[in-house]
Amino acid sequence: MDTPLYPLKTEINYKDNILIIDDTLPNLRLLSNMLTEQGYKVRGVTNGNSALIAIHLSLPDLVLLDINIPDINGYEVCERLKADEKTRDIPVIFISAMHDILDKVKAFSIGGVDYITKPFHVDEVLARVRTHLTIRHLQKRLELANQELYRQATLDGLTQIANRRRFDSYLEQMWQQMMNLQKPIALILADIDYFKTYNDTYGHLMGDECLKKVAKTIEGATHRATDLAARYGGEEFAVILPETDITDALQVAETIQDNIKLLAIPHTQSTVSHLLTLSIGVTCMIPSTTNNNVAIQLIRQADALLYQAKSSGRNRIRYLTP
Repeated sequence: MDTPLYPLKTEINYKDNILIIDDTLPNLRLLSNMLTEQGYKVRGVTNGNSALIAIHLSLPDLVLLDINIPDINGYEVCERLKADEKTRDIPVIFISAMHDILDKVKAFSIGGVDYITKPFHVDEVLARVRTHLTIRHLQKRLELANQELYRQATLDGLTQIANRRRFDSYLEQMWQQMMNLQKPIALILADIDYFKTYNDTYGHLMGDECLKKVAKTIEGATHRATDLAARYGGEEFAVILPETDITDALQVAETIQDNIKLLAIPHTQSTVSHLLTLSIGVTCMIPSTTNNNVAIQLIRQADALLYQAKSSGRNRIRYLTP
């Protein structure tokens, strides 16, 4: 019995999805069969339009692409994939009977990762497919690792909402956007009343649990993707509300206070309530394109209003209109 040119896998688990685009049916069958036997999930189409439809119906992990195919040639198919954010990272291996160096250069210049000439050798195709799938998997793992690093760098370790670093960068970003749009941006600063006393009374473990609950409650009062709740420092929290006037910002602040009351966290040593409470400062500005006002002014205003709320009895909201 002859030894096969390529080893067969004993288990087929279809971990990778490969799309073959070739209008020569014998080539399509050969490639499809050998890749299926290696455990890949394989789809095949014979023209450019069908290829684009198949890709967008179910994103493949890798594309094997002939150049001379009907409707839309392989070059244009590749160019369209690379122009689309959803498909630009899919590796494309060209398989073509065109041997001219200029054809190969063009294939690489438009985003192809490899170029195999026909007639191809089965072992070569398998080796290149494995290599580029391995590279793609490593890229995905790196992307996930970078996302996790970013998450860790921008989230508060205890409360798991945005940290001060994220708050500072996002406020600058939104300030510039609102300046360009000439739209208002609101800021809420909230401070847990007598939190040091709370820690002294109930212990730091209970204090940490309290901070987590308050953070979750404050974040839960925001409903838009552009809103950001952050731990500003210690027992102080902040909420950035782009494109929000003072009326809507006050509604968010009142919702936060109401929901904190619903938590019913005991605070027997507080002088304002037997339950945990917040003092809140709320301000709003339309960033000016002519004056030298900067985002720090928004923070200073909100901080001054928070101080007013605390000095006038705590467990209240103080606000300033633009």
